[in-house]
Amino acid sequence: MNSNKKVACPLDCYDSCQAQVIDNNIKGSKEHFTTNAKLCVNFAQLLKEENLNSAKFNNQDISLEESLNILSDKLKQSEPSKTLFYKGSGNLGVMQSATKNFFSQYGATLTKGSLCDGGGGLGIQQGREAVINPPIENLLNADIIIVWGRNFSVTSSHMYDLVKDKTFVTIDPIKTDIAKKSKIHMQINPKTDYELALLLTRFAHMQDLEDEEFLEEYTEGSDWFFDISRNRPVVSYEATTGVPLSLVNDFFDLIENKKVAIMLGLGVQKYFEGAQIVRCIDSFASFMGYHNKDAGGLWYLSDSNYGYEKQFEFKNKNKKVALPEVDFSLYDLVFIQGANPVVSAPNTQSVIDGLKKSFVVCFTTTNNDTCEYADLIIPSSSFLEKKDFRLSYGHEFKAKSQVINEASKNTISEYDLASYLIEQFNLQSLKNEDEVLEYYENNIPKRENFENFEFIEEVDIEPLYKNKTSDNFYLITAKSKTSLNSQFKVDNYVYLNSTSGFKDNDIVLISSKYGKASFEVKISDDIKEECAFFYAGNKYTNYLTPNKVDEESFSAMYQEVLLDIELS
Repeated sequence: MNSNKKVACPLDCYDSCQAQVIDNNIKGSKEHFTTNAKLCVNFAQLLKEENLNSAKFNNQDISLEESLNILSDKLKQSEPSKTLFYKGSGNLGVMQSATKNFFSQYGATLTKGSLCDGGGGLGIQQGREAVINPPIENLLNADIIIVWGRNFSVTSSHMYDLVKDKTFVTIDPIKTDIAKKSKIHMQINPKTDYELALLLTRFAHMQDLEDEEFLEEYTEGSDWFFDISRNRPVVSYEATTGVPLSLVNDFFDLIENKKVAIMLGLGVQKYFEGAQIVRCIDSFASFMGYHNKDAGGLWYLSDSNYGYEKQFEFKNKNKKVALPEVDFSLYDLVFIQGANPVVSAPNTQSVIDGLKKSFVVCFTTTNNDTCEYADLIIPSSSFLEKKDFRLSYGHEFKAKSQVINEASKNTISEYDLASYLIEQFNLQSLKNEDEVLEYYENNIPKRENFENFEFIEEVDIEPLYKNKTSDNFYLITAKSKTSLNSQFKVDNYVYLNSTSGFKDNDIVLISSKYGKASFEVKISDDIKEECAFFYAGNKYTNYLTPNKVDEESFSAMYQEVLLDIELS
């Protein structure tokens, strides 16, 4: 292991850490602002992962060369439009997109939309023109941090560490770790976040707390948005959101004349109208004047590529299919890179049924649940064996990777695989690897404030509670301390409130109109009543979720579902 070299964490995480090799040990980089010389639990687990070191065909070990020949032959025999390129975010870095360049040129079907943040991202974009976070300095300069649907101390442990002495407010159906450390916890009912945003806007106006100067200079449509907020009696919001009006008064007493930052999570937008929901929350932030200031603002999952020119982009008129609606059975060949759709995609049974009818190629660093259904597995080189840059969707800093370990002869990098396939099909060559890396080394995009914020002027959202009976449960999820999505130590329990009528270790059958699965119960009063809580990565949760797209962004809406629970 070479000392004094840098390495970027490839995990799907807001913090996007950078490590360095010191005395043959990998430690947190002091040069990287958010990492701040510390490594998190997930990075430590990543370093212990057992990487694949052999290609497989029909469950038999083969050489890397044989695997590449099989892939090339299958692609030559397949109709390009009947080939699906499916890329996940289990392994991140700018060099990872080289493979998409080949499949774009080849003419494969690509995907659109998101399994993660798409609806909310569109809502931010509709208001601000781009999905960009404020600089992290604004977070450091804030007095109050509102954590809205995000377990900030778990999902962003390094960013949290920078501001852990601030005053926090949490808005979440779950009494998360950060909620327990907060001055105020609004334990909101699922899918009522937009109603709370409207209620807060109404209160702000009643107390003359809106930022009139900001509204005049930087926004359009604030009067329309305020009119929406006063379309119903204030007291009615208390019943639907589950947030007492007295707590709303306490909230405004706390934030008045303070610099406020909002850390917005993904759970609020995992619904059909996810874009509208997030846009309502962002509109409340704008009503208060939190944007375009030197302190505070609203953070979501930003576009990490903003301001950069995509170095491997190849514009072609490829057919695209929405990620949540992918039917793997429609394709002769499915190429899956850095993804585990058997666990992470909605409607697990349909995913499995589809994979069984296709020739499946998994290009991955580690063995995962989807590999069980793969005909061909090609091992990707470890992040310690290749050069890369990691751009962050949580902050403005990038992390650099240099080659730490000698590359295994049995694995191949994304760049080298794409180059091999491009040569086999006599397509347009990729940009030189060092040229691409030099581009990211030398370019720091200028991130300017938006010139004009457009308020949402019409809200048409169907509340989930309208279709709920007294026997139904809401499905909600959150990140775990011990895992990252389906990686590492996964928790497969369902967590229920003690009022649910069930008890610890009960085996229950949970069903929705999309599927069913059995779970062991854990009782926790951190979970709101009438909610069924699952940690992300639970192997069975997505048997219950809809493989349908949201209203506008072709993205998943995992929580747009009601559950029935009975003893098994």
